[in-house]
Amino acid sequence: VQLQASGGGLVQAGGSLRLSCAASGRTFSTNYMGWFRQAPGKEREFVAAIRWSGGYTLYADSVKGRFTISRDAAKNTVSLQMNSLEPEDTAVYYCAATSLRQVVLTRPTSYGYWGEGTQVTVSS
Repeated sequence: VQLQASGGGLVQAGGSLRLSCAASGRTFSTNYMGWFRQAPGKEREFVAAIRWSGGYTLYADSVKGRFTISRDAAKNTVSLQMNSLEPEDTAVYYCAATSLRQVVLTRPTSYGYWGEGTQVTVSS
């Protein structure tokens, strides 16, 4: 599975951005997709995840109520709508995919496929 993330940029606090992740290759084996982020000097942290077949989403407490993850199975894409952005949301955002069914979705090691990151910068 190959993943390509896009949609990052510079936005003022309180603004919105929408990230997209296009999946290609053996996408039929995908069970979950997730978004992680990594700020300078910090570990990669979980943001949100979605079951590829639908019906289940998971969010980090820090983004709950502000971010929404969704997927378009027909287009093999997963999106992350980010509203009410805060300077603390500044990071490189990565999309990831896993073919595993029994996983801890908040752990980066649960995902076997990663896209290149896209930078999100929120100015105060």
